Amino acid sequence: MTTPHVAPRRGALLLLAATQLLLITDTAIVNVALPSVGEDLGSGSAGLSWVANAYLVTFGGLLLLGGRAADLLGHRRVFLGGLGVLAVASAAGGLAPGAGALVAARAAQGAGAALAASAAFALLLLLFPDGPARHRALGAFAAMGGLGGVLGTVLGGVLTDLFGWRSTFWLNVLFAAVLALPALRVLDGRPGRLRPGGLRPGGLDLAGAATATAGLGLLAYALVGAAETGWLSARTLTTGGTGVALLLAFAAVETRSAAPLVPPAVLARPALRTANVLAALAQTTLFPMFFLVSLHLQSVLGSGPLGGGLGLLPLSLVVVAVAPQTGRIIFRIGLHRAMTLGFVLLCAGTLWLALALTPDGTFASTVLAPSLLIGAALPLVMVTTNVAATAEATAEETGLASGLVNTSQQFGAVLGLAVLVAVAAGRTEAVDAARDAAETAGHRAALLTGAALAALAALLSVRLHLPKPAPVP
Repeated sequence: MTTPHVAPRRGALLLLAATQLLLITDTAIVNVALPSVGEDLGSGSAGLSWVANAYLVTFGGLLLLGGRAADLLGHRRVFLGGLGVLAVASAAGGLAPGAGALVAARAAQGAGAALAASAAFALLLLLFPDGPARHRALGAFAAMGGLGGVLGTVLGGVLTDLFGWRSTFWLNVLFAAVLALPALRVLDGRPGRLRPGGLRPGGLDLAGAATATAGLGLLAYALVGAAETGWLSARTLTTGGTGVALLLAFAAVETRSAAPLVPPAVLARPALRTANVLAALAQTTLFPMFFLVSLHLQSVLGSGPLGGGLGLLPLSLVVVAVAPQTGRIIFRIGLHRAMTLGFVLLCAGTLWLALALTPDGTFASTVLAPSLLIGAALPLVMVTTNVAATAEATAEETGLASGLVNTSQQFGAVLGLAVLVAVAAGRTEAVDAARDAAETAGHRAALLTGAALAALAALLSVRLHLPKPAPVP
C-alpha cells in the first residue's frame, strides 16, 4: 500500500523536473531564434552573441549564492522568487525595443534561472534522502535535461517560424506561471534558517557573496567572450584575471567569516571536491558536443535549423529511456563502477562520433549510432556525479551542495564550449581543403579533444571514494 507521503513527493518531483525542463529548454530555444532577432533588431554577430552569453554569465555567477540563499531564506521562497524574476525578465525580453534591452533582459533571466535551479535541486535533495529514491529522482532530472535540449531547439524553430522570435520569450512567462501555482501547494514552505524578521547579524556572508558572485560572473564573462576576442586579448586576460583574483579574495574571506557562504570544512571533503571536478568534466564534453553535432548537420550536411535540432532527438530519446534505470544500475554495480562506466561510454561515443564524421556523409551514416551511445552515457555520468557531489550534504547544506554542483556543471559547459569551439576554428583554418572538408576536420578535432577529457574523467572517477555512512545507533 502507498504510504501517505509518496503522492506529495511524486507531485513535487514532477514539478521540479518540469522546472529543469523549462530551464534547459530556455537555453536552447533562444539560440535558434537568434538569426531572426538579428534581422528584426538590426544587431550584428557580436551583439547577438551576447543575447546568449548574458544569460550564461549571470546564471553561472549566481548559482552558488542562489543555493546558499535557499538554505538561509527558505527553498520554496527562493524557488518562487527565481521563477518570478525569470517571468518578468522574459516579458521584458518579449517587449525589448533593441538589442541592448534584450541583452539586459537575458542577464536578468539568467539571475532568475540561477535562483530557481539552485532551489529546485536543493528541494529534490530534501525530498529524497540519499539512496535509491534519490537516484531515481536524479534520473528524472537527467531525463528532463536531455529532453529539454531537443525540445528547445524544435520549439525555437517552430515558434520563430510561426509567430516570430518574441513568442519564445512569452512562452517562458506562461511556463513560469504554470509552475508557480502548484509550487505553493506541493513544495515545503519552511522559512529557512534565518528569522522571519530579517537577516540576523552574521547570517549572510555579504563579503563572501559579493566576491564569489563577482568573481564567478567575471570568469564566465571572460570564457564566453574568449571565442570572440581571443584567449590572449586584453579583455579576456583582464576580466579573467580579475575574476580569479576575486575568487582568491573569496577564499580568504571564507576563512575569517563567522557564517561563511561556503564553509571551508565543506570544501575540505575530498569526495565532494572530486565529484564536482567530475561534474564539470562531464559537461566540458557533453555541452559542446550538442553544439558541434547541430552545427555539422547544418553547415556541412545541409540540414536546416529544425533538422539540426531533430538530429539530436534519437539521443534524447535514449536519455529519457536510460535515465529512469540509472538507479537500478547503481544498485546492481555500485556508484563507483556506474560512474566509470558512464565516462567510458561517453569517451567511446564521442571518439566514435569524431571518427565517423565525413563531409559527404548522412545523418544515419555519421551521427546516429554514436549519438545513441552518448545518450546512454549522459544519464549515467550526470546522475552519478550529482549523487557523489551531494551524498555528504546535511539538511542545512542542501542548497550549498546544489549551488556547488550546478556551478561546476555550468562552468564546465562554458569552458568546454569556449575551448572546443576554439579547437574547431583553429583546425578549420589550418586545413587547406574545401570548406566542408575543412569544417569537418575542425569538428573532428574538437570532438577528439572532448573524448580525451572524458577519458581523463574516467581515470579520475576510479579515485573517487565516498565515505561509508555512519552506523545508525
